[in-house]
Amino acid sequence: MGGDMITLAHGGGGIASRRLLREHLLPRLDSEALRPLGDSALVDVPPGGIALTTDSYVVRPWRFPGGDIGRLAVCGTVNDLAVMGARPLYLTLGLILEEGLPLADLDAVIASVAETAREAGVEVVAGDTKVVNRGDADGLYINTSGIGVFDDAHVRLPGPRAGDRLLVTGALGDHGLAVMAAREGLPLKSALVSDCAPLNGLVEAMRGAGEITWMRDCTRGGLASAANELAADHGLGVRFIEEDLVVHDAAAAVAELLGLDILHVANEGVILAAVAEGDAGRVLGAARAHAYGREASLAGGLTKSHPRRVVLETVIGGERIVDMLTGEQLPRIC
Repeated sequence: MGGDMITLAHGGGGIASRRLLREHLLPRLDSEALRPLGDSALVDVPPGGIALTTDSYVVRPWRFPGGDIGRLAVCGTVNDLAVMGARPLYLTLGLILEEGLPLADLDAVIASVAETAREAGVEVVAGDTKVVNRGDADGLYINTSGIGVFDDAHVRLPGPRAGDRLLVTGALGDHGLAVMAAREGLPLKSALVSDCAPLNGLVEAMRGAGEITWMRDCTRGGLASAANELAADHGLGVRFIEEDLVVHDAAAAVAELLGLDILHVANEGVILAAVAEGDAGRVLGAARAHAYGREASLAGGLTKSHPRRVVLETVIGGERIVDMLTGEQLPRIC
């Protein structure tokens, strides 16, 4: 059985570790920078400055409708770079593997990493593998760091302004609720699939159509957290119109079943963007023309009134304050 699964020897730095790299990782992640297996990757970075990000992924189950932890790790890191205005180039891949993890599962995750990296146009250039005792992890955890660059076509965002329109690039809550439904085995009448996707291509299409002043991907804490960070960091009021926000029926049903506010549920393929008012229609059109922005909507705007507050105009004609999430409503979803 030991030959079909991760053992502590795979983390010991010896023959088993070398075989893990040569037989399970390098054939899928091959790149010129990774191939030498040095203590650091040597890469070229164009002039103009860089964006640097890091994140860790502990999702359970590691495979869920619409993706897995490998796709999630690449998408999350690529998107963090893209929403800063940078062009994602390079990723590192850190693996925390639990003793007893089937090697077939590891192979599936690494294949997903490789496929998603190709889709996003980035290279995995360095990595590390550690093995922990059985029971000390949910099979595997992943840490990724990413480097993106600024150049003539990828410039830093100027910052949001009162009067900007707010564009939401997709339906809310699908990722967090798909993971939770898979974890709990909830019987659903219609499919609920994670929106996990690399969004750098969508960002480029949107920026080519007009001025975007600020962006954030709506991951942990959902749209509510992204909007509250915008309001607090820039001293502006955020106003959403509920009927213009897109929510799939299956997501709404699961959120209601679990007693969750869909605005606080994590997404992995949705961006909140502030767009210059005169460019909003063109940016919306560019988003909807992209595969990952077909359900984009202009769902609000920025104002000098009610500074540092997020207000939602409800479908019944009232208003409510949207606060940031307190605590963790859905653990281990990203």
